[in-house]
Amino acid sequence: MKFPSRAEVERIRKQYPVGTRIELVSMSDPYNPIPKGARGTIVSVDDAGTLHMKWDNGRTLGIVVGVDEFKVLDTVTTVCYGQEQIWDSRKEAADYFLEGIAATEGSECERYTSIYVQLLAGKEYCTDDL
Repeated sequence: MKFPSRAEVERIRKQYPVGTRIELVSMSDPYNPIPKGARGTIVSVDDAGTLHMKWDNGRTLGIVVGVDEFKVLDTVTTVCYGQEQIWDSRKEAADYFLEGIAATEGSECERYTSIYVQLLAGKEYCTDDL
């Protein structure tokens, strides 16, 4: 196995910073791979460019960039009525708050609308602060 240069490792660290959420497409580990579709959070990137993971299923096996296949999730955080929720899909979050807009009135509808507008604007942290 060829190890990446320092410049390549720095590129990997910038492209996949700590806290990035990913979904595994496939893993080349023949002995004990993480299952396809598993989701997790990057907790560190070592000097070999390996993405060290905390998988939602409790596992901690790392990902090798360029060998294992994965996709970065469009993670967004919403805070509504003081309750913080992390979404792995901006679309799912927007759909949820759009349904809330349609089903409510008054100040509750305004809260959902505030978050929905922030989601559409591309914010990563959306609140119902009016």
